Amino acid sequence: MSSSRRDFLKTAAAAGTILGLVQRPAVAQGQPTTAPGPVAQRTVAPKRLLVLGGTGFIGPHMVEYALSRGHSVTIFNRGRTNTQLFPDVEKLVGDRNDDLRALEGRRWDVVLDNHATLPRWVRQTAQLLKNSAEQYIHVSTISVYDGESTSMGGERDAEPGSAEEDRLRIDEDSNLAMLPEGHEGEEVTGQTYGPFKVMAEQEAQRAFPGRATIVRPGLIVGPGDPTDRFTYWPVRIDRGGDVLVPGDGLDSVQIIDVRDLTEWIVRLAEDGIAGTFNATGPASRLAMAEMVYGIRAATSSPVRFTWVDNGFLADHEVRPWSDMPVWIPADRLSFVRIDRALEKGLTFRPLAVTARDTIDWHQTRPEEQRNSMRTGLKPEREAELLEEWRTRSSR
Repeated sequence: MSSSRRDFLKTAAAAGTILGLVQRPAVAQGQPTTAPGPVAQRTVAPKRLLVLGGTGFIGPHMVEYALSRGHSVTIFNRGRTNTQLFPDVEKLVGDRNDDLRALEGRRWDVVLDNHATLPRWVRQTAQLLKNSAEQYIHVSTISVYDGESTSMGGERDAEPGSAEEDRLRIDEDSNLAMLPEGHEGEEVTGQTYGPFKVMAEQEAQRAFPGRATIVRPGLIVGPGDPTDRFTYWPVRIDRGGDVLVPGDGLDSVQIIDVRDLTEWIVRLAEDGIAGTFNATGPASRLAMAEMVYGIRAATSSPVRFTWVDNGFLADHEVRPWSDMPVWIPADRLSFVRIDRALEKGLTFRPLAVTARDTIDWHQTRPEEQRNSMRTGLKPEREAELLEEWRTRSSR
């Protein structure tokens, strides 16, 4: 994993934004985000689902979809975030850190664990519920993969889109991250986040042998994402004008709409599917150029893309992943294999739909959030860089 991605994770963890909190996602307001497709019409046997979390970013989408499928849902969290959501859903109040009493003596068919950074949280919850549920679905991350084997230092070791690039792709059996030798404590940093998630996965598998489902998402995007890790691009492109875009357009990128992810997880619960799955998208390789042009299809704003090479960006301290969200040049974690998930029914809505819904959601945010996005270039900084790039290119 490149240092830029790890640095972002450290910052996000410190700010509490990994799978971050959200003011009130559109789906939780009863606003339809897309028309239900064929999968949504499938007849299913209702199940009793326990959602650990449920009111942050991914939770509301998951709960909304589960309810639409006829399942009985119980939410367990600290009762502090978005408490107005789902007034008719059973809510249990407790704390993964030190208070699981509300879960004692209860039974559910499936546990959906959406937000557990520390292995201890999963160990305590999974051990408590191992005889009270049939299946445990743990939402992990592709950051579990070993950083030494995933980072190429920004240098391509295969031509984009080539058979060699495909051969080098990470899959679910690739090497996993480990804590530094002699590490102690539970502080979440860019160096411990991935290893902690590996250990959390192991705790779920230990408590539910053969009954655990590990889902490793990539970058989760769409309505409700407060981190702006993808939101920057639809919002910036919708604003129009000359847009600075990094690299040569060939670098691979991977994202997954929060609704595609959570709806698929609910279907895994319906079918009792165990195993470990990378969960990002789309189904085929997506280049940076394809992403920005795909987003442009969601808006009628006049826009022109100016591609700026990596060296210039590095010289001007423009950072991948944070100043230029989604993009990390020559990053293996931006093109991991998802064959197993596709075989188990993971599907994707069009990129333009995700982009348009993200723009619409962003326009409902408080003015302060709209004007101070967490990632991406500030307009003034972008304009300065574009002017200097044009000057250099004209020499």
